[in-house]
Amino acid sequence: MRRRSLLKSLALTPTAALADPTPQQSAPPARSVDEIPKIEASIPDLAGEPVVRFFTPKQFAALQKLADAIMPALNGTPGALEARAPEFLDFLLSQSHADRQKLYRDGLDKLAAGASFDAPLRIPWTWDPPKDPFAAFLRAAKEDILNATVNSYEWAAVVSKRNRNAAGLGTYWSVIE
Repeated sequence: MRRRSLLKSLALTPTAALADPTPQQSAPPARSVDEIPKIEASIPDLAGEPVVRFFTPKQFAALQKLADAIMPALNGTPGALEARAPEFLDFLLSQSHADRQKLYRDGLDKLAAGASFDAPLRIPWTWDPPKDPFAAFLRAAKEDILNATVNSYEWAAVVSKRNRNAAGLGTYWSVIE
């Protein structure tokens, strides 16, 4: 054996095998496909209920009522309550700017006190934001409720079964905590 080939073979030999004189244990026997455990994955939000943290119970009840009026369940498609849009908005607003938080809190307080949301929503839409703070809240809440509903896991699961092109969109939200 030449010196060069000896050095190459030593470089390729694991040093732990040279240092440890005890025999190596054999690898465990290979398992068949039937023996491999199958672990079913789940979405964290399906295992536990989100906790309301930002809104008071009265404000959250008003938000749920508004969400159900704006986006009810229709023809097997989940509405805002089934898609848990109010819970998502509670999380979203807890992380939003103070002016947005104030807009929602004041608007939900007015709704909880018995204000009607019918008239401000019937005003024709313009690019300019409404001057009335309650109308501005209703516009923002309507947009947020619609977006939270159609981007939820529940909505994607139902719609993807109906339309072949919609499968696997992956545009739903999940709260990470």
